[in-house]
Amino acid sequence: MKRKTMYIDMDNVLCNYDFSYLKYKKKFPNIEYPQSMEGFFLNLEPIEDSIETVKKIISSDIYDPYVLTAPSTHNPISYMEKRIWIENYFDYNFTKKLIISSNKGLLKGDFLIDDNIEGKGQENFEGKIIHFGSSEFPNWQAVDKLLFCSCFLLSKRNDILNDNSRHS
Repeated sequence: MKRKTMYIDMDNVLCNYDFSYLKYKKKFPNIEYPQSMEGFFLNLEPIEDSIETVKKIISSDIYDPYVLTAPSTHNPISYMEKRIWIENYFDYNFTKKLIISSNKGLLKGDFLIDDNIEGKGQENFEGKIIHFGSSEFPNWQAVDKLLFCSCFLLSKRNDILNDNSRHS
């Protein structure tokens, strides 16, 4: 069976961008873009259960996962820091599956796990979007349940996902 290509967003999906943004804003109120500061992306805390679930996805025979993240145009160091973050929480080999793109709609794949369904090209992604943080997928436990539920795998019940391929 061919593995399904899956892209996983980083900010507010794998790591808690919003929490750090607010913390930096409070600590450095005169900095307009806290994400422009060196160390911002490197020090992001993982979202609960994200690391364990993605490691499960990586080791599965079902999915071929990649991290697909947009860069911070205010912080050119974000490219390097995101790559180091991936190595710190996963391993060096998974850094080879890190894609940094401002337009997520350019990539071809089966699934995109993202906290936004539009804004950085998500609306043009031809596969299915798992809207992380939504009422249907509020956390990684819900995503894990969907991805590894035998009913989903056997029946291909994709009707609960945002199917952008219908808009093509």
